[in-house]
Amino acid sequence: MRLSRSLASVTVAVALVVSLPYEAMPHARVKDGKPPLPLFGAECRTTVRGSHVVAYCHNPYVDTDRVRLHIECARWWDLDTDGVPVDAGPAMTVRLAGRCWKDVRSAWVSHQKVS
Repeated sequence: MRLSRSLASVTVAVALVVSLPYEAMPHARVKDGKPPLPLFGAECRTTVRGSHVVAYCHNPYVDTDRVRLHIECARWWDLDTDGVPVDAGPAMTVRLAGRCWKDVRSAWVSHQKVS
């Protein structure tokens, strides 16, 4: 008897969800009147080996991306570096490289849209 009561409540719940109007149910694509964001930004892969840092950035989009390698060194006496900005045009791959004297704490690439 208990099984049939729980089955009945589940059946009623499913029937209510199915009977909801189309607009009341959530959907993945919601039109809010705003244009989609333009695609931008090169994909960068950074590798650290010892005190050397190399980053390869590939730009699959139409707009030019100005990329720049930043390196933070681990030792207090070692100077952190900001590399020279390099323009990665459409369908272009660029190589960025830098180093510390001793150890690398962190490395990242910044992006800037060129207008």
